[in-house]
Amino acid sequence: MKDSLSALRDISKNHKSALLSITKQVNLTIAEWQLLVQIIDGNETQEILSKTTGLDTSTLSRQLKHIEAKEMVAKTQTGRDKRQLIYNVTDLGIASVERINKAYTALTNQIFDRWTDEESNLLQILLNRLDKSINRILSKTEK
Repeated sequence: MKDSLSALRDISKNHKSALLSITKQVNLTIAEWQLLVQIIDGNETQEILSKTTGLDTSTLSRQLKHIEAKEMVAKTQTGRDKRQLIYNVTDLGIASVERINKAYTALTNQIFDRWTDEESNLLQILLNRLDKSINRILSKTEK
């Protein structure tokens, strides 16, 4: 039997692989899908997106250019000098996000189909506890 952290690492790889399969169906990466969700949620400028996603400006610019080339977002120049850009998700982008979200919900339901509510709740409790333990260790090493 694998130790817990090795099992989590393997589960994470499998989950990412399944999610990548879903996002590829609409010609997006996982990061692009998450960025579209952020814009839909009202984070429309590069400055705000950088803060909410934790991405550096160059990475964010590259991802925004990719989803703009895929016609998932449109940008509008604003401000006195027209240098600030506001991003809006296009109808194609919204439809793509909805399709991914629907497939992701179906995947989640399929994964937990035979789990009781008690088992699901216990897993959530244990994952939260593990997350807190890791964050506590990380915060000590950052000081």
